[in-house]
Amino acid sequence: MSKILDVNYEGEFAYHIYIEKTFDGLKGAVSELRISDRRALIVTDKNVAPLYLDKVKDILSECFCFVDEIILTPGEENKNTDSIAHIYERAIQDNFDRNDFFVALGGGVVGDMTGFAAATYMRGIRFIQIPTTLLSQVDSSIGGKTGVDFRAYKNMVGAFHMPSLVYSSVTTLKSLDEIQYASGMGEVIKHSLIKDKDYFGFLTDKLEGLKDRDMDVLIETVYRSNVIKKEVVEKDPKEKGERQLLNFGHTLGHAIEKCSDFSYSHGQCVAFGCLAAMHISDVTTEEENKAVCELMKAVGLQTTLKPMDNQTILAATRKDKKMDKGHVRFILLHSLGNAYIDSNVSDDSMLEALEYISK
Repeated sequence: MSKILDVNYEGEFAYHIYIEKTFDGLKGAVSELRISDRRALIVTDKNVAPLYLDKVKDILSECFCFVDEIILTPGEENKNTDSIAHIYERAIQDNFDRNDFFVALGGGVVGDMTGFAAATYMRGIRFIQIPTTLLSQVDSSIGGKTGVDFRAYKNMVGAFHMPSLVYSSVTTLKSLDEIQYASGMGEVIKHSLIKDKDYFGFLTDKLEGLKDRDMDVLIETVYRSNVIKKEVVEKDPKEKGERQLLNFGHTLGHAIEKCSDFSYSHGQCVAFGCLAAMHISDVTTEEENKAVCELMKAVGLQTTLKPMDNQTILAATRKDKKMDKGHVRFILLHSLGNAYIDSNVSDDSMLEALEYISK
C-alpha cells in the first residue's frame, strides 16, 4: 500500500508527494526529475545520519552524478543562520550551481533549514524533502514554508520555496521516541479539528493501530493529513487567507514553546494551543471536548500545561509573525472540523484559556 499526491502551485503542477512504507521507491521517484547530470547535497543531523544517511546516499548516488552530505547538530536551538552558513559553505566548496539540488533528510528543523538554504543559495535552487518524523511528514515538508529562528523567535526569517519532491517513508516512524511521535500526532489531530470531522473519527477508530505504529494505518494517516494541507496550500500558497487555518493552535502554542524555552515539543505546544482555542471558540460539546482530550492522551500528548507566567505567554503572542495591524490573528472553530480566522480575540479570553488548560 502506497499513496501519491500531486501538488499544484498557482494553478500548475509543482511536485509529487510519495507516501511509502520503505525507501524502495525513492530511486524511481527521484529519477522522474531527470537529474542524472546534476549534483545533490544531503543535509541531515547527527540523530538521523546513523539511521538513514548511508541508505539514502546509496540510492541517490544512482540518480545524481555527485552526492555529498553535511551533518548538522540537531535541535531547535540550532535552527539559525549559523547552520545555514555551513550549508552554503559546503555547497560553494562542491561548486554547486543553480541546477543542482539540496536534499533534506530528517525532521522539521532539517527540512526548514534545507529549504531556506535552497531558497537563498544563488537566489534559489531546487530541493527534495525526505522527512523522517511524523511531524515533518504530515506538516512541515508540505507547502514550501522554509525558515530559521531568530533570537528565540520561531521561524521569524524565511521564504516560500516549493520542493521538487517529497518522499515519506513511514518505516522511519518506527525509530521515533514517544515524545517525537506524540509531537507529530499533535499536528495530525490539528488537521482533523480544522477541516475534517470524519478524519477525527478515523483517528479515534484506528487508535490501537496508531499506538502500535501499524504501517497501513500510518500511511493512511499521513495521506489524509497531506490531503488537507495540500488542498489548503493550493488555494493560498503565500498564506494570505485560508492557509492561516493551518495555524490553529499555533498562536498560543508558539508562545508557550518560546516561554518554556522549548522544553515542550512543537506538537505538544500545538496541542495545548488547540485546547485553548477550542475553549475560546466555545462551540464544541462537552462530549467532543472529552473525546479530543482522550485522543491526545492516548497518543502520548499532555492536556494540562505546567504552571507558567501567563502574562509572559500573552506578551509573546505580540511578537509572533501572525500579527495583523497590532491584532493577534487567531484561528477558532465554528464546529469540530470547521475553522475560521478571527482577529478580535481579547487578551482576557487568551488568559482565561491559558488558565483553563493549566488546571
